[in-house]
Amino acid sequence: MKKITIILIALLFAITNLWSQKKQICIIKTSLGDITVELYPKKAPITVANFLKYVDAHLYDNTSFFRSVTLNNQTKDSVKIEVIQGGEVDSTKVFAAIPLERTSKTGILHKNGAISMARDIPDSATCSFFICINDQPSLDFGGKRNKDGQGFAAFGQVTKGMDVVKKIQQLHPEQDQYFKPEVLILSIRRK
Repeated sequence: MKKITIILIALLFAITNLWSQKKQICIIKTSLGDITVELYPKKAPITVANFLKYVDAHLYDNTSFFRSVTLNNQTKDSVKIEVIQGGEVDSTKVFAAIPLERTSKTGILHKNGAISMARDIPDSATCSFFICINDQPSLDFGGKRNKDGQGFAAFGQVTKGMDVVKKIQQLHPEQDQYFKPEVLILSIRRK
């Protein structure tokens, strides 16, 4: 009986350990359709845990995609990027900022469909995130988009719904990155 108990405990431990290293899937339901993202907790544990904390608390519900950065609406930027940004949470409910997990450490690059945390200075990311349209190497560590060269923390990849991402991007006004009406994020849930 003890042997069976020990085997069951060992098996449970092994399954739990495998589960904790597995990729996490989330569905971003928007007013224009669904976007499925695969998150990489083994490579970017702090950033994934932060994002999932907002997801599990339902704080992304009824937020929006509010910004679309295109090649045509960055007149003041010498380094051009293409992303859509969303997930601004009520400021009274924002969790503490997290340390920046640089792409030089995680290996998750800002390729087409990468999901990443928005930030101002390093170690300032909270809730806002963005999705890349086309490859954006200037957002990786050593990239020229930010003068600090530290890049942004990519933590997953769109696996389904890039057509929705592109639909959102195309709503931008020609000369402004912020658009009205914003595209509603109905919910983000783990799959």
